[in-house]
Amino acid sequence: QVQLVESGGGLVQAGGSLRLSCAASKGTFSGYAIAWFRQAPGKERDVVATINWTGTTTYYADSVKGRFTISRDNAEGTVYLQMNSLKPEDTAVYYCAAGMTPVLSANYAYWGQGTQVTVSS
Repeated sequence: QVQLVESGGGLVQAGGSLRLSCAASKGTFSGYAIAWFRQAPGKERDVVATINWTGTTTYYADSVKGRFTISRDNAEGTVYLQMNSLKPEDTAVYYCAAGMTPVLSANYAYWGQGTQVTVSS
């Protein structure tokens, strides 16, 4: 059993940056791929970025490509999502998820509780 905790969300102006963190409060990330999803009010939960266990393979949604960077520090047991050049349309609750493979669907075994990101115009 793995329990994930996100942190780093907040309110930022358009063009600003935030760095989200995802850590395991219980259990370990060992061997798991990690994904970041986001869900805006009234919309579906969409994948933002994924990273495999070794950190050698990443994926980004077209909407964030070139602005967001996913990375992981397995020694620290933390996955990061660096978000630059933020736009109001990035406003959402951001979730991290852990699973055996970095799929693009929501088919992950473990989820965090989410952290709110609000980008003002």
